[in-house]
Amino acid sequence: MNHKKEGILDKMKQFEIKSHDGPGRYGKLGDMETPLIIDKDDFNIADDESSAYDVEREIAEWSVRETIEKAKDVEDKEIAVIQGSKYIDLRIKCLKELEELGYNGFIIANADDLLLHPRDLVDLIVALRQNMKSSSYLIFPFAEAQFIPLLAYMGVDAFFDDIGEYYSYINVLMSPTKNYDLETYKVYEMTREELEAYNKNTIDFVLREVREHMKNSSLRNLVEERSATSPQYASALRILDKNYSEYLLEYTQVY
Repeated sequence: MNHKKEGILDKMKQFEIKSHDGPGRYGKLGDMETPLIIDKDDFNIADDESSAYDVEREIAEWSVRETIEKAKDVEDKEIAVIQGSKYIDLRIKCLKELEELGYNGFIIANADDLLLHPRDLVDLIVALRQNMKSSSYLIFPFAEAQFIPLLAYMGVDAFFDDIGEYYSYINVLMSPTKNYDLETYKVYEMTREELEAYNKNTIDFVLREVREHMKNSSLRNLVEERSATSPQYASALRILDKNYSEYLLEYTQVY
């Protein structure tokens, strides 16, 4: 790694909150605005030991132990993975021990499974946010574009855009509110490379949209607008409002 890139990485390690919109956090990660898309090539991500989402507790405990052990051996500690499967107490244990090692960026494992289990999704993100340092940030990989406003509202700070590449291989176009199978909905004729670029631009647009709503204290409006895009989204928002009203009000501005 050259000295110029080392300098960039050093600056990007620091996460600074500029303002809240609900639990959502507008801030800076180095010179970049958050919530943001993270380029994996610009960060040092620790190896982990993954496990499936719905597994016996003993397997999840093993996954957490091995993940922490692997994280210890990393010299430049930036981003690590929060394992623990469906067990929230194990997720919190993993988070806290990784923070003690010096990490401040955390990938939520089993993200695709969580999107299919709205209650688990909400319970986990709220629990992580309530137990993490304010200088730490959460990363949700493989997020559907329509879910990003809600995830950011709950407190997720960063995303990967790998899902755009994945969908390009199965000929699916991403929009801010819906995914289109281009074999059925012939919206565009694109090469795979063009479709990948389009999908990544969609994710970039949604994050720009989220940031601007945060700056204008109107993120909740966007979240409610998108709640009709999927049953899982609508369920997650209902659960968030019903079970975590104090969590939402803690960060909501009163005029």
